[in-house]
Amino acid sequence: MTTKAELACIYSALILVDDDVAVTGEKIQTVLKAANVDVESFWPGLFAKALEGVNVKELITRIGSGVGAAPAAAPVGAAAPAAAEAAPAKEDKKKEEPEEESDDDMGFGLFD
Repeated sequence: MTTKAELACIYSALILVDDDVAVTGEKIQTVLKAANVDVESFWPGLFAKALEGVNVKELITRIGSGVGAAPAAAPVGAAAPAAAEAAPAKEDKKKEEPEEESDDDMGFGLFD
């Protein structure tokens, strides 16, 4: 369960990242103090340590891209041959798979 202190530290870290400021425990504490949010003294340092060496902007922009996504900096021409090779294999796979029987064929139709 997320607490008020955790959320406050997360938002403070995001504010710092958005302003291109290094995320440190002291800077998180400064943002929290400016927002009149009191948290236990260990939270800012904990979040600063967790984000140490992490490119938060890149992490946020890749949330929905999934595990197998191509890197954002990959040249456009490099990805095209791989995609061209993958497309025919996918079509062959569709042709080989037998069609599934619908529930209606087995007498289990939802709207019978």
